[in-house]
Amino acid sequence: MPSQSRVFRFSTKEQERKNMNRRKTQVPTRFAPETRFELRPNPPAPFRAFQETEFERLKTRLLAEQLAEAPTAELNTPLRRAANEAAALAWVTLYPLLVFPELFEEKTRTVVRQAERQARIYTDSLELVAV
Repeated sequence: MPSQSRVFRFSTKEQERKNMNRRKTQVPTRFAPETRFELRPNPPAPFRAFQETEFERLKTRLLAEQLAEAPTAELNTPLRRAANEAAALAWVTLYPLLVFPELFEEKTRTVVRQAERQARIYTDSLELVAV
């Protein structure tokens, strides 16, 4: 026969709370001396009022040149959209006047390539429909 009896003790919630409260252990708290420093937030971008007017003139001039060279009037809207996208991308750089012409040229090439592709697909589809 076993020498120990196997007895389970069921405790109530109230008994558990009493036991938990008896076992309070205080943890010593230590705080470092308070440190203060001055924060000066940097502006998100330098003030560019003069650059903005120069930038708008550059954008208008380059867009007018591209619209004059455009083979079809259907490129008017995509070219304006390309100018706006290039302007938005260039404006967040440090040198928007320097970056914009190249970005606009790249976007213009993409627009013209897309228009040529759409025209080719259109003519190919006409041939397929005619058959």
